[in-house]
Amino acid sequence: MSEHYFNALELKIDRLLSRLDQLEQENSYLREQTGKLREERAQLIQLHDQTRDKVEGMISRLKALEQQA
Repeated sequence: MSEHYFNALELKIDRLLSRLDQLEQENSYLREQTGKLREERAQLIQLHDQTRDKVEGMISRLKALEQQA
């Protein structure tokens, strides 16, 4: 096999390794973002539940006031 063939093969391998590195970095970034979004979602769900409880409490108090009147 000629030296040209090996040089072309080496270049392709270098490109593949470079692409692999890029994909590994992107994958790491996406995993980090996924973790952050999951945390944010959990916080939003908790806030939603707290808000719902407060609104339900206000409705109950209003109904109680209405019945007293």
